[in-house]
Amino acid sequence: MSTTYNLASLLEDSTEKYGDREAVVLGDTRLTYAQVNGAANQVANLLASRGIGHGDKVAFSCANLPYFTIVYFGILKAGGTVVPLNVLLKGREVAYHLGDSDAKAYFCFEGTAELPIGTEGHAGFEQAEGCEHFWMITVDPSADSPVEGTETLGQGMAQQPPTFETVATDEDDTAVILYTSGTTGQPKGAELRHRNMRDNAFSGEHLFGADADKPDTYLCVLPLFHSFGQTVIQNGAFAFGGTVVMLPRFEADAALKTMAANEVTFFAGVPTMYWGLLGALDGSGVDVKQLAANLRVAAAGGSALPVEVHKEFGKRFGVTILEGYGLSETSPVASFSALGEEVRVGSIGTPIPGVEMRLLEPESWEEVNADNSDDQAVGEIAIKGHNIMKGYYNRPEATDEVIKDGWFRSGDLGRRDSDGWYYIVDRSKDMIIRGGYNVYPREIEEHLLTHPAVSLAAVIGVPHESHGEEIKAVVILKDGAEATEDELVAWGKEEMASYKYPRIVQIVDELPMTATGKILKRELS
Repeated sequence: MSTTYNLASLLEDSTEKYGDREAVVLGDTRLTYAQVNGAANQVANLLASRGIGHGDKVAFSCANLPYFTIVYFGILKAGGTVVPLNVLLKGREVAYHLGDSDAKAYFCFEGTAELPIGTEGHAGFEQAEGCEHFWMITVDPSADSPVEGTETLGQGMAQQPPTFETVATDEDDTAVILYTSGTTGQPKGAELRHRNMRDNAFSGEHLFGADADKPDTYLCVLPLFHSFGQTVIQNGAFAFGGTVVMLPRFEADAALKTMAANEVTFFAGVPTMYWGLLGALDGSGVDVKQLAANLRVAAAGGSALPVEVHKEFGKRFGVTILEGYGLSETSPVASFSALGEEVRVGSIGTPIPGVEMRLLEPESWEEVNADNSDDQAVGEIAIKGHNIMKGYYNRPEATDEVIKDGWFRSGDLGRRDSDGWYYIVDRSKDMIIRGGYNVYPREIEEHLLTHPAVSLAAVIGVPHESHGEEIKAVVILKDGAEATEDELVAWGKEEMASYKYPRIVQIVDELPMTATGKILKRELS
């Protein structure tokens, strides 16, 4: 039975309509909607048997595996609130998230020798006083837990029936708590309602032409614990009876081969993933023409997509990347370039239906350029609509800082052209002030990528005695390309205004990145 405002209805409705259609694929494992729904019912019964129900928080750490989807919808069916955690968290950090979210139970994937998620997860569970139940998710459901004395998900589900009457929830009940990356202070949990998440998932019809009669096959390389992968891939696919092909981690060559083998029609990724695909394409051995013939939609988000990557992908794949924008606090999609529109390269599109955006003064709630007369006017992007979170869990003061009269302050700087299309200028916290001039790192990064030797760049501000901050570029060169740091500084001086070009350039082999593929600028110095 489908419960109107329970997010679990995405799975239940598709099971009712397309029960034998493939829902989740991982290698040779192929699960239908009926099988995923039955397994999720077992998880819901397991939780109910331990007294966990409406409004209870249930956390879990899991890579991109069918278990993620099964546990996710099982928690929702039981009436609980899903608290997905980053799989890279250490024990101390897991304990913080369990305690901060008031989680009553915790499911944790065992991980691998290289990434011992289960060991760290259990260590965190033992430090979290209020969390009462722990289940280890093992690759083999019949295997014992690698942590002695702990129950596995397989053992817990074994005696549970595959049917369950989904607990009724209200549209304003909290479905998911997504933790922000915590670039400043401790991570905060964004409370997202059932209607926030459902409406965002169904926006795929308008944005991407999603059609249950012609279901897409989605490649899932974005981490499902992150809002982009969770909403646009998993929930977006389930809203229209699509198939989710999972990869536990992004490796460009493996992603290309998986796309070819499964005739993937929908790819969504962050900019570094597109950069990786382009770099691996010629040596992958896949039929590029066939790959391009299958691909219907390419969507990008998470951070600004370099214009050069945008152009090259369109040239090689014959598909124009649809760039969008959002945050965990906005479920996450706020704006997108919709399929069928003439895409404006470098733009994050226009607000999705039911959502408004405006530009605000940095230190007030006053609107910048309200009459839209200056397409170069820069302000902080604010968002209002069905996608805005309730607030930060148990943090009313932090909520009041970013939400007023339904408007949410994003912390991102943008501009708006005369037709209402938005463009990201930079993160307000990333902006560099050099000698009194505002310098936007993204602009410098975009220009560096036009240099024939530069493959990827990250620009940061570093302390300077007289200028306050100096501009530094950390770059990766293209395979086989040659350039020195001094040469890149000299090139920048010729190409950019005197207050903009990087006086410091460092050439590296790789850049630090988050699990979602964003460059970790805070680790650069």
